[in-house]
Amino acid sequence: MNQKEIAFVKTVWDFYDTSGRHDLPWRQTTDPYAILVSELMLQQTQVTRVVSKYAAFMVAYPTVHTLATTGLGGVLRLWQGLGYNRRAKFLWQCAQEIVDKYDGVFPKDEHQLQALPGIGPYTAAAICAFAYNQPVELIETNVRQVYIHHFFTKAAQVTDQEILHKVARTMPVDRARAWYAAVMDYGTYLKATHGNNTRKRKGYLKQSAFKGSDRQIRGAILRALQSGRLDVQAFEAELSTFASDRVQRQTAALLAEGLVVKGRQYYQLP
Repeated sequence: MNQKEIAFVKTVWDFYDTSGRHDLPWRQTTDPYAILVSELMLQQTQVTRVVSKYAAFMVAYPTVHTLATTGLGGVLRLWQGLGYNRRAKFLWQCAQEIVDKYDGVFPKDEHQLQALPGIGPYTAAAICAFAYNQPVELIETNVRQVYIHHFFTKAAQVTDQEILHKVARTMPVDRARAWYAAVMDYGTYLKATHGNNTRKRKGYLKQSAFKGSDRQIRGAILRALQSGRLDVQAFEAELSTFASDRVQRQTAALLAEGLVVKGRQYYQLP
């Protein structure tokens, strides 16, 4: 490492020592199942919203076996409030495959992990880093925030490959778990104090507004069914604040995804 990189590493560790979120519940475990639950919950969701949901989920489904043998409807009910409900189904499917294919033992290989439902390159790398302390290269919004702030301040656009090159040069190979926790906490701080610089990322897409979106309608549909089945008339009444054609489209999509079930004259969760 050069002097700038050495100083950067010290800055990250110093911040983590004094201001790191060491008490986050998923920081207290190296169980790959618990890490997977936290990572899927944290996708596009604020930490403060996840903490209580994570705790309740781990009480209800403390092991990959308990999740694999439950019904999807219960998982969706517990997931309410987090949004992006497909993540709940992916998590449930992933648990089933790990039990069926790996006898409940998580793979330690990134490529094997990526072959599981709902696990992409980042989530696979996060499991390897946080559960197994493997010195893998990973990137997400807070990692981008930190490295752009320190190494690419004058760049108009930055590729993930450029950032990953710096990640590889600065990551302590024997402390990947703590390092990424430190970088992510530091990134949260920088975003709050300096603004979001990840717009410099090449290919950056701004997340669309939630209000009035298809995501809002999907969430409303699942929330309406949380207490049990609704007949068609009651279902339509519950969703009457949205345009009926949009409700019909999103209901059809949820039916196709297996997140909603339709009987002859009713809808319900699986």
